[in-house]
Amino acid sequence: MNGTAAASSPQKADGHNRWVLSVATGISCTFVVSVMLLICWVHWYRSRFLFNSYVQQDYEFEIGQLKRFTFRELQTATLSFSPKNILGQGGYGVVYKGCLPNGTLVAVKRLKDPNYTGEVQFQTEVEMIGLALHRNLLRLYGFCLTPEERLLIYPYMPNGSVADRLRETCRERPSLDWKRRMCIALGTARGLLYLHEQCNPKIIHRDVKAANILLDESFEAIVGDFGLAKLLDRRESHVTTAVRGTVGHIAPEYLSTGQSSEKTDVFGFGILLLELITGQKALDAGNGQVQKGMILDWVRTLHEEKRLEVLVDRDLKGCFDALELEKAVELALQCTQSNPNLRPKMSGVLKVLEGVGQVENMEDSQGGNNNLGENRECSFSRNYSDVHDESSFIIEAMELSGPR
Repeated sequence: MNGTAAASSPQKADGHNRWVLSVATGISCTFVVSVMLLICWVHWYRSRFLFNSYVQQDYEFEIGQLKRFTFRELQTATLSFSPKNILGQGGYGVVYKGCLPNGTLVAVKRLKDPNYTGEVQFQTEVEMIGLALHRNLLRLYGFCLTPEERLLIYPYMPNGSVADRLRETCRERPSLDWKRRMCIALGTARGLLYLHEQCNPKIIHRDVKAANILLDESFEAIVGDFGLAKLLDRRESHVTTAVRGTVGHIAPEYLSTGQSSEKTDVFGFGILLLELITGQKALDAGNGQVQKGMILDWVRTLHEEKRLEVLVDRDLKGCFDALELEKAVELALQCTQSNPNLRPKMSGVLKVLEGVGQVENMEDSQGGNNNLGENRECSFSRNYSDVHDESSFIIEAMELSGPR
């Protein structure tokens, strides 16, 4: 009996120990699981809180950082891409006016070629375009990428495009005066110079025209749609299977062979300069005095006849400087020569335009009446090295574009 009792006692002890171990293990597992669930809940709550806080505050678009929007966000911002919100449309897609939850106005470009490439390649190309930073280039805020959609988001330009203002039908807004038009040419030249000579690799616009030069709240020229030709071309070569551009603005060598270079943009700039001078479309020139045709042919004829005053937009009402007009027309004709090798680089174009401004400033200092109007917001001779803010911006932009 005593032996039996002695044998059962260790068995009871072992059973008790196993029970205690099971309970301890269960409690430990429950504790670990509870801690993990608590951590997951805290992480989810924190993420949700930060997201809600972000939506409520202003959108912060930092240099070199692009926001990735959801398609639903852009649907809401543009009222489901309402036709009433269309700002413009062209070869690359349709642009809609949008309003973000914080009240910020944006322009949403819905690209026409959504399925040309993979997600990683598209995002990489977009980020490269986003690194091109200059005061005269349209800054990219962000993008949206879905299996069916490719969208780019830019700041909204309150004064529209140069094409809108040159052919403004509503006279509630004043037309562009001569000085402002030359400032627009100067700003455009600076933007293109950056793309051609300060970006690595360089960017060729391929569609320089009045409709792609936007105007901010201060009527500063902002070059838009740069980089889209490269973004939408499957081949990386400058020789493309499809010519992108607008008839009347396309350089002859690009139109005939598909071969583009920075001189292609120089040609487009020359046509833009003529549009600024005449107020006419590239294929609708004549000012009512000759039959409609190419603006370039019309200008060449009047330049040979030394009747440049006939070219000037009637909206200017004689408020222009004859010497500046002559220099601007000669520059435009140099930019639009049929042989691309004879066209100047944008650096040379910029020097000429800044030289025109130096003539104007000299006349001002001598008390001369150059009949340019009373608006003095823009200075032609504003070199990068003359203004600290602009100089620092250019240096920063060059550094950011370097790794590309």
